[in-house]
Amino acid sequence: MLNPSGKCILFIDEIHRFNKLQQDALLPFVEDGTVILIGATTENPYFEVNKALISRSMIFKLNPLTIDNVFTILKNAIKNPEGLGSYNIKIKDETLKKIAEVSNGDVRTALNSLEVAVLTTPVNADGVIDITDEIAANSTGKKKAIFDKSGDSHYDNISAFIKSMRGSDPDATVFYLARALEGGEDPVFLARRITICASEDVGLANPNALVVANSAMQAVHNIGMPEARIILAEAAIYVANSKKSNASYLAIERALEDVRTKDTGTIPMHIRNAPASGMKDFGYGVGYKYPHDYPNHQVEQQYLPDKMLGTKYYIKDDTID
Repeated sequence: MLNPSGKCILFIDEIHRFNKLQQDALLPFVEDGTVILIGATTENPYFEVNKALISRSMIFKLNPLTIDNVFTILKNAIKNPEGLGSYNIKIKDETLKKIAEVSNGDVRTALNSLEVAVLTTPVNADGVIDITDEIAANSTGKKKAIFDKSGDSHYDNISAFIKSMRGSDPDATVFYLARALEGGEDPVFLARRITICASEDVGLANPNALVVANSAMQAVHNIGMPEARIILAEAAIYVANSKKSNASYLAIERALEDVRTKDTGTIPMHIRNAPASGMKDFGYGVGYKYPHDYPNHQVEQQYLPDKMLGTKYYIKDDTID
């Protein structure tokens, strides 16, 4: 298509289906203005489209149609004399809205469902095609999938699932779990996320949460769907309802940062291993105090390297007993 300036307007639907080389081939023509590129994608363009093209483009996010939007389109469809308006249709607005709701923002799905209802319903004695709630339900079937498990909404939903567990909201937790399962998410993947949350966010405030989550992960792996949904719900709700502490998470993050970025010194000689007797001549293990030989099985001695003395990694919070 040419615009008034004589330049070519190239529209590519589902541009994320172009591989990297194909997208790269468009770049020189976009840069020199030969082509005005318009791309459409149902995926996140920042993940699926080359950065070079993204940097030369304006990104517009198109929001899904609302139920009211789809309802309006359905109303117009049954009035259009060139379409379903050629039939004598009787259908309540409430029934149309149910069709719109089940379509989950997909107009084609809604129109197809309405058309199926019209074409499969016999004309009554009054010459009317009377579409009831039951007929509409049979024509629409199952609600359209909420998200593609391999798409961008996969990451949004799993993020919401984890944050709901972390935020101690069991109802939101189960809701996002249900969305994930209905969208075809791998139940073992969900079990792993619950286990991670049990360690990272519940932690020492309730160490049993990790036991429950790990047991659930094994059970999900052994049993599979559909029964695994119950195990996942039980574990996720348990984690959501548990007291929270990220003290262990913060401790290992602080320690890793020091190990990666600082000169942390050497391990004290008295706590080094001395598997051979001759190593003690060089100071290995010499002076080590065995804690069980002391009252309460504790004894004060240096464990951190000299350069790290006084460093605190684990900071106990109020939720830890």
